[in-house]
Amino acid sequence: MTTRQEAIAACLQLPDVYEDYPFDDFNWTAIRHRANQKIFALIFERENHIWINVKAQPMWADFWRRTFSAVVPAYHMNKEHWISIILDGSMKDVDIRRLIEESFALTALKTRIPRIQKSMHHPPKR
Repeated sequence: MTTRQEAIAACLQLPDVYEDYPFDDFNWTAIRHRANQKIFALIFERENHIWINVKAQPMWADFWRRTFSAVVPAYHMNKEHWISIILDGSMKDVDIRRLIEESFALTALKTRIPRIQKSMHHPPKR
């Protein structure tokens, strides 16, 4: 995977997502969840390569940066929670897709479990 079209296509294979261009600069393609409109991938060209910003858990972000030279702290994003993947041909598509899927899962709509009222756990004091 080295082109913008390939990156967009990989993201759009995930369920209930859409392509968006939220900035005045059409270099930036955002891929969002339909349910919550959260971005899980930002695709852009920089330094003659296509880059993808994806969300990652902090300990995994560090692991991916140490494992792949094409994974660096995210450009224009929170460096603790986001990483950039440089599509320079050095990573296998399966690894790139895994990072995209992890970002998709981290930004998906969370279903909330209703809080059980305190009174249900503790009988009222007399």
